[in-house]
Amino acid sequence: MSAIYGIGTDICDIRRMAQALERHGEHFARRVLADGEFLTWQARGARWPQRGVRYLATRFSAKEAFSKAIGLGMRMPMGWQLCEIAKLPSGQPMIVLHGVLKAWFEARALRAHVSITDENDYAASFVVVEKKEGGSPNER
Repeated sequence: MSAIYGIGTDICDIRRMAQALERHGEHFARRVLADGEFLTWQARGARWPQRGVRYLATRFSAKEAFSKAIGLGMRMPMGWQLCEIAKLPSGQPMIVLHGVLKAWFEARALRAHVSITDENDYAASFVVVEKKEGGSPNER
């Protein structure tokens, strides 16, 4: 049996992402996206610029929701590039962690579930993090 460790949600205004890209260019995307995500962002944006912006907004939103669910916000070991939003062959989104964030997460025997959506001007994400069976329920 598992227990809920944390829940996080976030909504992102896609127009604000577009403005951030206009102001800071590729540097903004580099700061938010992991390497694999960055390559996908470039490919999508090259064909359909608005699709690239939407992709960036959904990843930003999902990482914010994840940071809330684990109770850290955007402070170490949580880092933008240490949290990657990938997808299963079915298209279902999943969270892939790297480096110190991965070690921190695994040491607590946690598992994350993420849902992402975007519509018109907004991207939204919902993350549930659960403590796997046998993990200490009070360890943060």
